[in-house]
Amino acid sequence: MMTERDAYIALNMMDRIGPVGVRSLVSVLGSASAIFSASAAELQQAEGIGKVLAEGIIKRREALDVEGEMQRAAETGTRLVTPLDEAYPAALKTIHDPPLALYVRGALKPTDRHGIAVVGTRNPTHYGMDCTRKLSYQLGKAGICVVSGLALGVDTAAHEGALRAGGRTLAVIGSGFDHIYPEENIPLAERIAEHGAVISEFPFARQPDKTTFPMRNRIVSGMSMGVLVVEAGLRSGAMITANQAMSQGRTVFAVPGRIDSYASAGPHALLKDGAGLVTEARDILEHFEMLFPASAMADAEKPADPVCRPDLNADEQAVTTLLAGGEMGVDMLIRESGIRPAVMASLLVGLELKRIVKMLPGRSVTLIR
Repeated sequence: MMTERDAYIALNMMDRIGPVGVRSLVSVLGSASAIFSASAAELQQAEGIGKVLAEGIIKRREALDVEGEMQRAAETGTRLVTPLDEAYPAALKTIHDPPLALYVRGALKPTDRHGIAVVGTRNPTHYGMDCTRKLSYQLGKAGICVVSGLALGVDTAAHEGALRAGGRTLAVIGSGFDHIYPEENIPLAERIAEHGAVISEFPFARQPDKTTFPMRNRIVSGMSMGVLVVEAGLRSGAMITANQAMSQGRTVFAVPGRIDSYASAGPHALLKDGAGLVTEARDILEHFEMLFPASAMADAEKPADPVCRPDLNADEQAVTTLLAGGEMGVDMLIRESGIRPAVMASLLVGLELKRIVKMLPGRSVTLIR
């Protein structure tokens, strides 16, 4: 007989039902495991479950390979966490549609409930990247877990800033672990798993698509006590996350930018609606001052290690400044610095010979400390 915990994992592998549908079924049938023996007529007694969906549930439940999924988790060092488990994030249980199961690489900690989500555009300005690294570094130094989505741009800078500070960071991905996206951030995901956790609600084989990222975003905000939007367009995933955060009762913060910058249109709209204005991590910590000691604020204000070197030319200095936030892919370095690929290749060789940077697998680069 299927256990209640295994039932949650199995139901999470089914499409078209979701947490709300399962909750409706459990309210009628009494348990999640009962869904696997109920008739179509019994399933239809639940609100929102019509004939077509009920028949689909019966068909799909017979085809599920739950044992294979759990075996895959064991083989890949992935932990499966359900709402029945003590490790399941308490904050997620308070949202309207908490995930039925989480796939976790790394470790979840009770203190993660005091995390701050840092989100924004995949194509930030230099200002946006600098602000993200600075603020995430400060949050990490203060002992605050930084939550984001592993995407390019602001998400990447947020994770790297927290890691640079020696802090914890959680990456919530919009796919199964077989299809981590973007691929160039796989090395970053591996680092995050060592100093926090990479999390997905999707089965291993689920590929990313236009529906998975909004689903991911509700977890990013749901696992946090506040969401900081750095740069984002008015119609963007980051703004979806901010709106979800408000509906979940989370506090929303925003970083101001140029008034003529499209990248700051989203944050400015949030500020007009009452979001907290943030120019340093202290602004966030003071909002939650009852949760954090004065020492946390002092730690947040400690400066990052200097990266200026008088023996470096302008291009070399630009690259080392970008890498101060943490490991980056070569392609992203080229985009962020504006340095031509051929020049970047020779520049990195020179910096490696000077033992300033180290080339990593997957075309990534990191500073040598």
